[in-house]
Amino acid sequence: MSSTASGSGPSATLDIFQPNSMGGQSLDQDDVVLEGQMSSGIPGSGPSGSGGSGGGSSSFVPPGGFNTLDEPIRETIMRDVRAVGQKFFHVLYPVEKTSLLKEWDLWGPLILCTFMATVLQGHETSTDKYDHHDGGPEFAEVFVIVWVGALIVTLNTKLLGGTISFFQSVCVLGYCLLPLSVSLLICRIILLASQTTLLFVLRLCAVLTGFGWATYASMQFLGDCQPAKRKALAAYPMFLFYFVISWMVISHSA
Repeated sequence: MSSTASGSGPSATLDIFQPNSMGGQSLDQDDVVLEGQMSSGIPGSGPSGSGGSGGGSSSFVPPGGFNTLDEPIRETIMRDVRAVGQKFFHVLYPVEKTSLLKEWDLWGPLILCTFMATVLQGHETSTDKYDHHDGGPEFAEVFVIVWVGALIVTLNTKLLGGTISFFQSVCVLGYCLLPLSVSLLICRIILLASQTTLLFVLRLCAVLTGFGWATYASMQFLGDCQPAKRKALAAYPMFLFYFVISWMVISHSA
């Protein structure tokens, strides 16, 4: 008696021999002999793994028929750029709460952190007798403050029982720097003009808007990952994290 299983997945052929039916051999009633062959169900592959045609080797193709190893580099880069752009859009319009959590990445946070560190870094001016510094932070200082701050906030989230992975939290906190990066760019443009009280008020409004938007977006994405009674404890470090960065932006006057 033989049994065959087929379908879109792996297939198998199984022969079942009953006792006393194998050439007169004496077997117990509980003994059943199984004999058969299994195949992977992938076209072009045989039991020996040689492509089923006796020679050569074939590359594995996923069930969906899409293999990124054979994808052109340009398509890979453009797909990643589109993914980063979609996450930026969801930060500016935080309606879909799981958009940044489904497929996390650190490209966006790295871009934003590098941009802010480059713009905020101080500059030295040399004279005949003295070297003057404008008081702005160094590139490494901004970089360390952003990443260490994100790590501390993420650690606090995990300790409070948050149902989110470590890198998902870092991804959300980094992407939510986008409003403050826009505020920094606006402040930098305003600083090109001669500073007045009105221009300082405009800078302050831009930074406060970016600060509020960054805090609100991060809570939209991470708020549901916290226990209901501990949301305030989880929100306070996020508030402090974006407040420190906002202070660096508004105090930048170079």
